[in-house]
Amino acid sequence: MSELDADSMGVPTMRDSRSPDPAPIAEVSASARAHRLAGGGAALAVEILETIVLTVVLFLLIRTVAQNFRIDGDSMEPNLHNGQYLIINKLAYRFGEPQRGDVVVFRFPRDPNRDFIKRVIGLPGETVQVRRGQVFIDGQPLDEPYRPRMGSYDAGPIVLGPDEVYVLGDNRNYSSDSHAWGPLPMKNIIGKALISYWPPQHWGIISHRSLAVQDVPGH
Repeated sequence: MSELDADSMGVPTMRDSRSPDPAPIAEVSASARAHRLAGGGAALAVEILETIVLTVVLFLLIRTVAQNFRIDGDSMEPNLHNGQYLIINKLAYRFGEPQRGDVVVFRFPRDPNRDFIKRVIGLPGETVQVRRGQVFIDGQPLDEPYRPRMGSYDAGPIVLGPDEVYVLGDNRNYSSDSHAWGPLPMKNIIGKALISYWPPQHWGIISHRSLAVQDVPGH
């Protein structure tokens, strides 16, 4: 069925009542634009979420393998310095044992909330003694080529257990270490100092010297 309409000149025109009025172009365009914006916002939110999750996973993986550490104090002078930042290898002793001369970071046995950094001097089963600053291992003097600032104290002798090491700071008279509080349980070791990355003048790989016990005839 058709209806009569009047055009702008007043002349009647025929309109098919069964044909729907076309939607305004502006409204269709606005609706499509809004739909696209909504879809783009959802995609952006997903990308941000994926980035956050990936960042957290990478952070956890990195923390499993390595950890940064800031030296607080002068106990490792003259080789490591107050305020120096290091990267610690946390997997170093998963498949091996600490070696004499290793620089390690560990949880302080008397306060596990505090982390210390020292050098491994004595190994499990050894007898360690310090006489007038000179370290002796099983009665033999220890050669220390990294030139620590020698102490003036006596300590020991002490026999290390199967899961213990003896640690000392390189700045002997100004270090809280095994000469003061005893052996370090190996379970307290967090990792081995690997790299110094700050400040720039100290950038480089941390030297872990293999220390030799001197064979003194007749000693």
